[in-house]
Parts: sequence; structure tokens; C-alpha cells
Amino acid sequence: MEQVAERGPSTTKRALASDAEPIDIRCRDGVVLRGHIWRAAGGSSCGNVIINPATGVLARYYHYYARFLAERGFDVLTYDYRGIGLSRPPRLRGCSYRWRDWGELDFDAALIAMHERNCELPLLVVGHSIGGFLPGLSDHAGLIDRMLTVGAQYAYWRDYAAAHRMRLVWKWHIVMPVLTAVFGYFPGKRLGWLEDLPAGVANEWSFRGARMERSHPVPERGDVIARFDAVEASILAVTVSDDDIGTAAAVRRGLSYYRHAEVAQAALEPSDFGLDAIGHFSLFHARHAAGFWLDTVLWLRDAVNPWPQRRDAEALATLPG
Repeated sequence: MEQVAERGPSTTKRALASDAEPIDIRCRDGVVLRGHIWRAAGGSSCGNVIINPATGVLARYYHYYARFLAERGFDVLTYDYRGIGLSRPPRLRGCSYRWRDWGELDFDAALIAMHERNCELPLLVVGHSIGGFLPGLSDHAGLIDRMLTVGAQYAYWRDYAAAHRMRLVWKWHIVMPVLTAVFGYFPGKRLGWLEDLPAGVANEWSFRGARMERSHPVPERGDVIARFDAVEASILAVTVSDDDIGTAAAVRRGLSYYRHAEVAQAALEPSDFGLDAIGHFSLFHARHAAGFWLDTVLWLRDAVNPWPQRRDAEALATLPG
């Protein structure tokens, strides 16, 4: 079998955006996000796809996948959240942007923008890591028809893989908040730990507990839950057995908020793709174009689960405490 070590986004060759259309997305608080539209080949689209990145990952990391989907008949939006990549302000120090802003404001604006392009087309979301959880924070998430999530979770530390838990806790829940306090933002790029993060995002990650809504003020918690309840989309949630962050337990915890969605889980193994390792990032590497990427088209275009036999046996189990 081919041996493939896990690599983060910063080490992967990225597609150029020369064949995509730059787009500005204005959020309701006035913040402007920047991204790209990848138009369906042949000019006739079978659906609008929004790709939500993982935390600290540039939108351009997903450009190869976006172009792949466009070549198969989708209009695709890639965009950077506020504070990241093309949407980074001139000064990040002291920036108050939060994770919740990425869902309530950024994704919400992206969702409206794609819906307004052609409201007759299915509205589809591909969410990686936190990008698969953020949609439930949008006031307009009820517009979503289908979602594909990959390792989607909100980084509750007890859900990290047991063998890696202490290392990840040290990295993301001790070192990150200390450096964020010192610099006024998290200097992840200079450490080789993904991209720099606004202080609000870094701290929300570091200090989030078992219940996501408890990171919101008490008067707002009911509204947060109601927004997730409004999501009635079909969700196919992918986990990979060697993902030390997006474990099956972590994904189940996140999915428990989508109480009115039709949810299926696919528990994949590296061996399903002839590999020894995949981890948290690898499924968006171009090496998966003929395998995982092609499989995802079945779900996005036809609502067909390409891995029905790989259902998570514990999908309906009680969540860990």
C-alpha cells in the first residue's frame, strides 16, 4: 500500500484561481469577504456549492476541489472567512472576530449570495472541520438542500483521539491562548500551525466546552439552538479513522445540534483508498480526485450516499460526557 504521511495545507500545491471569477461578499455588518466563483463547465449548472474551510485554512487550499466540481457541472463558491487569507484586515492584532461571526455573518452572507445567483438550483454545502458546523449558526441555513461534511466538529478537547489528546490540548488549549494573549492574535503561520487567527477565533477554540451554546451569552442560547433546528437539509457526515481531531465522537457531538436534519454518517478508513494514512486534511488533496472527490459528486448531484456500507455503528449512541 502507498504510504502517505499527513501534511497540513501549507505544504500542498494549490491551484491558481486564474480560471475563476473573483467575488466580494458584503456581510450585514459591513465586513467584505473575498473569494472566487468557479462556473459550471458548459454554462449549465446542476447546483450551487459553497465550500467552507477549516479553521486557519486558506480558501485556496480547496481550489483544486472547486475546479473539479465545476468541471462536473456545479457553480462553486470558495471564500475566506474574516481575518483569514484574502479577507484578512491590514492589522490582525486586537481584532475581535470570533468563530461565531464566521457562521452568523460570513457563511450567512455567502449563503445569500449563492441563493440569489439562481434560487431554482439546489443549494449545497461542503464543510471541512469547523466549516461543517458553522452553517447551523446562519439565520438562512434553512435554504440549504444538502451538506457534505468532512471531520466536522467544534474542537471539544475530550473528543480528540485518546492517543493524541494531551499533545493537542497542549498545542491548542494551552500554547495557543498564551500566545494569543501575548501577541493580540494567534501567530500560527510563523509556527507552521496553519494560518494566523484573530484573537476571538483562537480563544473560542481554546476555551470551548462540551456544549457549544455555552460560549454564547445566556440570552442568546435559545436563538442559537433554534437556528440549528431550522436546518432540514440532508447531511452526509464523513469521518476518517485516523483523524485525531474530527473523531467519530466529535462529529456525533456536532451533528447532535442538527436535530431536524436527515443525517447519515460514513466512517471511512485509509485502506478504502489504498492508503495507510489520511488524517484531518488529506481528503482535499488532489490525489483523491479519482476516488473520494468523484464519490462526493454522487451525493452533491444525486443525493446518493456513495458509502452506505460504511455507516458509523455508533451514530445514534449517547454522546460522551
